[in-house]
Amino acid sequence: MKSDLDIARGAAARPIEEIASQLDVPADAILTYGRDKAKIDLDFLAGLSDQKNGKLVLVTCISPTSAGEGKTTTTVGLGDALSRIGKKTSICLREPSLGPCFGMKGGAAGGGYAQVIPMEDINLHFTGDFHAITAAHNLLAALLDNHIYWGNKLDIDARRITWRRVMDLNDRALRSITQSLGGVVNGFPREDSFDITAASEIMAVFCLASDLNDLQLRLSRIEVARTRDREPVTALDLAAPGSMTALLKHAIMPNLVQTLEHTPAFVHGGPFANIAHGCNSLIATQSALKLSDYIVTEAGFGADLGAEKFFDIKCRQGGLTPDAVVLVATVRALKKHGGVAKEGLSRENTDAVKAGCANLNRHIAILKHFGVPMVAAINQFTDDSDAEIQAIKDACSAQGVETVACTHWQDGGAGAEDLANKVVDMMAQDVNSDFNFLYEEGLTLWEKIETIADKAYGAGSVIAANTVSRRLDQLQEFGHGNLPICMAKTPMSFSSDPNKLGAPDGHELQIREVRLAAGAGFVVAVCGSMMTMPGLPRRPAAADISVDDEGNIDGLF
Repeated sequence: MKSDLDIARGAAARPIEEIASQLDVPADAILTYGRDKAKIDLDFLAGLSDQKNGKLVLVTCISPTSAGEGKTTTTVGLGDALSRIGKKTSICLREPSLGPCFGMKGGAAGGGYAQVIPMEDINLHFTGDFHAITAAHNLLAALLDNHIYWGNKLDIDARRITWRRVMDLNDRALRSITQSLGGVVNGFPREDSFDITAASEIMAVFCLASDLNDLQLRLSRIEVARTRDREPVTALDLAAPGSMTALLKHAIMPNLVQTLEHTPAFVHGGPFANIAHGCNSLIATQSALKLSDYIVTEAGFGADLGAEKFFDIKCRQGGLTPDAVVLVATVRALKKHGGVAKEGLSRENTDAVKAGCANLNRHIAILKHFGVPMVAAINQFTDDSDAEIQAIKDACSAQGVETVACTHWQDGGAGAEDLANKVVDMMAQDVNSDFNFLYEEGLTLWEKIETIADKAYGAGSVIAANTVSRRLDQLQEFGHGNLPICMAKTPMSFSSDPNKLGAPDGHELQIREVRLAAGAGFVVAVCGSMMTMPGLPRRPAAADISVDDEGNIDGLF
């Protein structure tokens, strides 16, 4: 059986100018990176504002397991299938982070015969967007420390600095550090920490900005510290937004690539849905909506995280109205949620699938809160039995949700044509969308957290230390109470314990910390022991990656 990398290498990519022309984007409106990658000029995109939007389809999934779900693969397969049935289609994906590529999860360009290419470039440096975001973030950190070193005119309280540094790799050693050691010339020593770049507020700003001017305005609002009088210190106070925007000027242009079947693909922005809002850039989505009739996008992890944030943060801020949602499930993952160990997943176990459907049912219930037409997609594996697939169909039918089995991993777009036709028919029948948010802006921050915990996680109660409660009260007092909540929680469970699979109910959700992301326009609530700088596993994926004598990369997936 060919590996994902072998399949991607064997693909015959079309010139990126040809892919752009499928969307009626002229050659002089793209900035090419070689033959198969390009950025689209913002001035050209600004001229599309009067064009009608296409149909927006979100792909989400059940709670992830080590058995795999294939959300990105399904996004690509559905996009290719829509193209095959004659629809002008594009897909919108997130850029992979180097952290998972060299850690445990691997790349994020799809799999099998449902991939975006060039896979190796996309999974590594791509067009340099992550590096630009990392540089802009750390520039602000350097300007902050430099201001303190040269007299601290703003009277910044070094004990109340909240701006961490970032890098796009997993490194647990950087979660808590002491900086500026070595004497007077190196500044004032203090405790500091690193996040992974995908968790940076700059990444969130990058992904939620509507244009270059909005990007700079959002950057100016970022709060980095407090003064001794507890007044906020912003990036604007440090004269940082201009230089940060300069670093991001080219990065903010959306990236255009293609699938194996040459469907246009916008791959741009990349926050994780467990520690950030988990969606590709608003600019890429808005561009695709103007340039295509059907747009398929994804949000990270399950409906409890990525989909909730897609609706409550991205759609709220971007004025988007989704037309359909596809919920992806696999027999293998549902067996895992039903209590089967990984080594037993290849053996038929219909009872375990039925037990695991409790997780599927919870995700269906979450999505029903938003009122968007829904279909479930079974991402089929070769060892799935007819009885196991029927068990999933029966569970969905009991919830009033139709189900389509798909084989896009092995058959490409042809294996998802039934799903494509179902999505098109479903949207044609539901002309008037009942889309709504999970919570209203007027609720307090704490009430929003409780609403998410109740309606999305099935929690029985939410607890927080007095320091967290006081911080939420301060944010309300400072005028941030209208902001949405971005929950940072394990993606493996509805609870804050990754080992509680299935659909735990009535559990206690602990809020450990809250962080203001004023530029991004949300408040982050960190649950349990969730880390915003991941660590590497015992054997990282990096140990299996190498370059052969011909310069080909081996082991990257």
